[in-house]
Amino acid sequence: MKKNIYFLLFALLLVSCNVQNKVYNQSYRDHVLVEPIQPKLVVGIVVDQMRYDYLTRFSSKFGNEGFKRLMIDGFNCKNNHFNYVPTYTGPGHASVFTGTTPKMHGIISNNWYDKVSDSYVYCAGDTTVQSVGTLNKAGQMSPHRLKTTSFADQNRLFTQMRGKTIGISLKDRGAILPAGHTANAAYWFHGLDEGRFISSTYYLKSLPQWVQAFNNSAVAESYLKEWNTLYDINTYTESGSDLNTFEGGFKGKETATFPYDLKALSKDNRGYDIIKATPYGNSIVTDFAIAAIDGEQLGQDSFTDVLTISYSSTDYVGHNFGVNSKEIEDTYIRLNNDIERIINALNTKVGKGNYTLFLTSDHGAVEVPSYLQSVKIPAGYFNRDAFKTKLEASDIFNYKAKDFIKNISNNQIFLDRELIKNYGLNLAAVQQAIVNLIIDYPNIDKAYTATSMSNTEFAEGIENLLQNGYNQKRSGDVLFVLDPAVISYSKTGSTHGSALNYDTHVPLLFYGHGIKKGSTLQRTTIPDIAPTMSSLLGISFPNGATGRPLEMVLD
Repeated sequence: MKKNIYFLLFALLLVSCNVQNKVYNQSYRDHVLVEPIQPKLVVGIVVDQMRYDYLTRFSSKFGNEGFKRLMIDGFNCKNNHFNYVPTYTGPGHASVFTGTTPKMHGIISNNWYDKVSDSYVYCAGDTTVQSVGTLNKAGQMSPHRLKTTSFADQNRLFTQMRGKTIGISLKDRGAILPAGHTANAAYWFHGLDEGRFISSTYYLKSLPQWVQAFNNSAVAESYLKEWNTLYDINTYTESGSDLNTFEGGFKGKETATFPYDLKALSKDNRGYDIIKATPYGNSIVTDFAIAAIDGEQLGQDSFTDVLTISYSSTDYVGHNFGVNSKEIEDTYIRLNNDIERIINALNTKVGKGNYTLFLTSDHGAVEVPSYLQSVKIPAGYFNRDAFKTKLEASDIFNYKAKDFIKNISNNQIFLDRELIKNYGLNLAAVQQAIVNLIIDYPNIDKAYTATSMSNTEFAEGIENLLQNGYNQKRSGDVLFVLDPAVISYSKTGSTHGSALNYDTHVPLLFYGHGIKKGSTLQRTTIPDIAPTMSSLLGISFPNGATGRPLEMVLD
């Protein structure tokens, strides 16, 4: 009897162990099965000078397969902002891909006064490298002034350099800064009398065969054609009248009105460069990006590749014609079609569900101030030359201010610190004296010293944005802010650079592999993009990243 009981207990124990083992094994298998699979390709798109309201304002003119597909089948962050100033192209592209602000990545503007060399430097300029694809100096560019890594750099490191990175834009800085330091290549468009995509010896010694083939295919020449509205101009009710006094236009044409004969106008407008200031600049970038997917075999192996695309024509058109022009409306209608082309190419060449795409902008833009004035909204223009003359003639501690000032640029004043020291003056006191002088100047709204930017932590407001854009080594001694809708620019066309919503509020759309469908009005910031992509890929954040992953976006 006892033997039977022991046998029964032993049998029950074996069954229990077997069941537990099966449960454990099933749990293990389930865990393995749900391990995240990385996308084969990440595509980062930056639309230069795209305000958020372009998505909604021109929505009725968009087909369903471009911007709308990204918004409906992807995730739309509707309250996305830059969290620093200045809102320029160089800092914008750097911030999107590094996940931080100029305070950390060091790209404080497109061009800035360098305190060490006592000269201006360009954010992507590099005389130590040579042009590839042209004899022109337009190829002497690299990311050497970018102080931190991009998420593309981190992906290259994570994959032991097996994952590729390719950067593409009309603008050199729009191709170079997003691609980061370790990119396989960055390509940008060189116009004038050449009309070709070029690079630099920072990346490669000669252009790959596929790039040479593209340049030799006369694609650029094919875009020297008539630019007229895609649809009947009378249906463009989301923009102002075609003939007005708020637009620049092209040399050789009396009015900034449709249509534009680009081939004829190119003679007086820097040859192939005229393409940049039309929607066709975006189209040729799309052509080249699709060629790059094939030429570089992007997304064709088990290592994630990164393709960065910057559409710059929107910026050129905005600067020339303004944000309320028929030209800007037509440019976005046509860009919608180019976005559709990119998505269709990705679906065909990489495979639907095998790639992740995000789309954002490097800054927005202000309505043309002269137009705002015409409808009784406060706005205006700031005369920098008059400001400089008045400031330099002022007295500071019984000295002419001119003696202390080395440079005024990017709404910053750079002082001669060595001279101030030799005079036995306190630097912070001189900075504050200048603040006290200029705060009463017309159209200057606020002014701050570098000492306050370094010694005080600002948690909110414009002071926080200024601090995030302030790089202690590269920025000036006094920072000033202009009144809302006041710019230092021509009286035609739009520009950007401020901490106001028209410059900071830009789109942020995620789409594809690993992305939820949905939207949010929760405030997000540009530095959040790179950590979100890093989290999706399971890689380290860029080394200077200050943003946070957007959990609500990731599936």
